[in-house]
Amino acid sequence: MSPGPGPLSLLLELLGLVLELVLNPHDWLLSRSVAQPPGSRGPARPASRPQPHERPPHGRHRPTNQPPRRFGGPPREVPTIRADTTTSADRRAALDRAARLRQLPEVDQDVIRLAADPLFPRLLEQITATGGCAHPIHLSGHTTTHDTTTGEILHHYDTRNEPGERLLVRCRNRRENVCPPCSRLHAGDTFHLVRAGLTGGKTVPPTVREHPRLFVTLTAPSFGPVHRTTTDGKRCRPRRNTTGCEHSHPQSCPRRHEPTDPLVGQPLCPGCYDYTGHVLWHAHAGELWSRFTRNVRRHLAAAAGIVQSRFPDHARLSFAKVSEYQQRAAIHVHAVIRLDGPAGPGEPAPAWGTAELLTNAAKGAALRVLAHTPYSPALGEYALRWGTELDARPLRASQGPDGLSDDAVAAYIAKYVTKGSGTTGTASGADYRFTSAHNIARAAVTPHIRNLMRTCWNLGDLPEFQPLHLRAWAHTLGYRGHILTKSLAYSTTYTALRAERANHERRETGISEVVNAVTDSAWRYIDSGHTPGAALIAAGIAEDLIRNRLIAHTETRAPARAAARA
Repeated sequence: MSPGPGPLSLLLELLGLVLELVLNPHDWLLSRSVAQPPGSRGPARPASRPQPHERPPHGRHRPTNQPPRRFGGPPREVPTIRADTTTSADRRAALDRAARLRQLPEVDQDVIRLAADPLFPRLLEQITATGGCAHPIHLSGHTTTHDTTTGEILHHYDTRNEPGERLLVRCRNRRENVCPPCSRLHAGDTFHLVRAGLTGGKTVPPTVREHPRLFVTLTAPSFGPVHRTTTDGKRCRPRRNTTGCEHSHPQSCPRRHEPTDPLVGQPLCPGCYDYTGHVLWHAHAGELWSRFTRNVRRHLAAAAGIVQSRFPDHARLSFAKVSEYQQRAAIHVHAVIRLDGPAGPGEPAPAWGTAELLTNAAKGAALRVLAHTPYSPALGEYALRWGTELDARPLRASQGPDGLSDDAVAAYIAKYVTKGSGTTGTASGADYRFTSAHNIARAAVTPHIRNLMRTCWNLGDLPEFQPLHLRAWAHTLGYRGHILTKSLAYSTTYTALRAERANHERRETGISEVVNAVTDSAWRYIDSGHTPGAALIAAGIAEDLIRNRLIAHTETRAPARAAARA
């Protein structure tokens, strides 16, 4: 089965029709002859690219005080009309062409400007190499690899012969609402990172499948009643007592809310909602998790009858967790917990370490975790705990009635790593830091989120909360941790996965690794993002890559499904 025409191919076909209608060959040749002085043979051809065995021209890169040119040239204006070299018919044709160009949308004009450049195919190659990144980084510079023993230049690359004299690289943003192609790449790395700790691979032995493993969900406590989704047909918060609170807000909600209802997650009464406790709980979520893991080790040591300080001599607790914002804008944690031997994943867990014992230890530890906020003369002291909704289920290598499959858990965690503020109903705050309180007022968020941000900003001014840096984390509602964290011995790292992918791409390009090879590079930042036309092309390339990947995945799974049916 071969992939059909994708969005990019349709876009290029449409571009060809536009060029044929707007820039027909006769008018195009006329405009080029009008713009060129007499005796000119057309635009100069671009210089040939240096071969890998050649030295860079002039021996060094362009001076930093000379910025690279704009790819495609400046925006096309009305062509120059020379009365001494053209007839009235030629002038009318050139003016008609310019008028037709001005009637096109800005995106179409930019696409035509890019496609008219001789290096347009190379621009498509660069955008494809970034996977259709929505906000690429533009770099200018050169790199040269040579053998120190023989002095031979093994590889040389210079951006002076690239479109716009620049190289496009990925932005590597994990948020799906900022850059979908890079977020999918980050989600794939997360999937392999989590899956390697469950099934082995990536320097992790496959025997970890036999170790006790749990999938744990820890939630935040209640800070006040909020509107909730009622997909089961029940009402939101029905109550017989319809009297209002002290702020004259109703304490009940007889409605049925769909998941897309903007009221879902909003408090019934903002005045009764504990915004201070919500923000301080977020600021201490990392401390609560640290105390939870310590309590799990204590419960396991007590159940095994060993001294708590000697627990590392008998077993080792490894984990990988992801933080997710609920619709009420409160963090909850999904974690994979694994019990290994004292040497890590390469050694089996002790005989007393069972999945049932690990489950009981996780549940008991979550109920006992307690942390206190710094004492404040204005607010007092808050006692922070995990929420009452706790889930701890054992993991199995395949889907079963008493556990979850490894691949399903890895995909579940990878999905939430790429979520940003724009993909969770603005329940996770903003994607940028605030420099003043005026930024909070202008943020495109719900009133509930804005109240949390203002609470962070106001609490950050109190001297007792200065170590929490609440103003710096007001955009994340006070949460100061990473979205994904893991223990050292759980599995591989993002750095190792990216290095392996880079080595694979280097082998595909035919660049061999030499023991005595040394690389000299000089790069500088030029710009970021796309022009309107390039953004449209990048979106089409990204959709094509997704479509081809789905087709390849379907064709790969088809023989296995046919064999299973037989």
